[in-house]
Amino acid sequence: MLKAAIFDMDGVIVNTEPLHHKAYHHMFDDVNIDVSDELYASFTGQTTMAICKQLCQHFNLPLGPETLVEIKRDHFKLLFETDAELSLIDGVLDLIKDYHANGLTLVLASSASMDNINNIFERFDLDSYFVAKLSGADLKASKPHPEIFEKAAIASGHKAHECLVIEDSTNGIKAAKDAGIYCVGYDSFHSKDQDYSLADIVVSDFKEIAYSKISEVFLKSLV
Repeated sequence: MLKAAIFDMDGVIVNTEPLHHKAYHHMFDDVNIDVSDELYASFTGQTTMAICKQLCQHFNLPLGPETLVEIKRDHFKLLFETDAELSLIDGVLDLIKDYHANGLTLVLASSASMDNINNIFERFDLDSYFVAKLSGADLKASKPHPEIFEKAAIASGHKAHECLVIEDSTNGIKAAKDAGIYCVGYDSFHSKDQDYSLADIVVSDFKEIAYSKISEVFLKSLV
């Protein structure tokens, strides 16, 4: 029986990708590196620190990853306060309310920093729906490692096989499956160059996984 839903944030709850894209590319310019679209796409779902460690190694940078993280976060903070593109993903608030009304335990599991998570939840008034929020930045391993979803299941108070994860990235989907959790791959026009082949089901509209529909699909998957 389905008892809990674990949401990724970026690309699932809120469309912060344009802001992250701008912030990262401002940082790339600041440190004078040329990051290809292919390399940038491979970072989706990872923490900022994990990405900056890879950049330092890939480009043999004299700066430490902590410096790159601070540069990127400074740019993101300014964009968060001033950029008009920040918005909830279409239909996700209705889905959150639907799951909450039907008794599912909701947990947020994101690679974003806790500061960013809290800012988003405050801006869009989401805290009342979720019992816990987990940041990958506070954990030892980054997606595609399953740690964040293993801990999210524990935070929900339910077993992994009683949960589902909603993810939009290759790394996130692999992390969810390696944690032994049913995974919904959310393929929207915000998602670029991601692999959904490991997901149990792939949707492009949250109406496809309304509680009345996904609870039946989930139950059948257990048979």
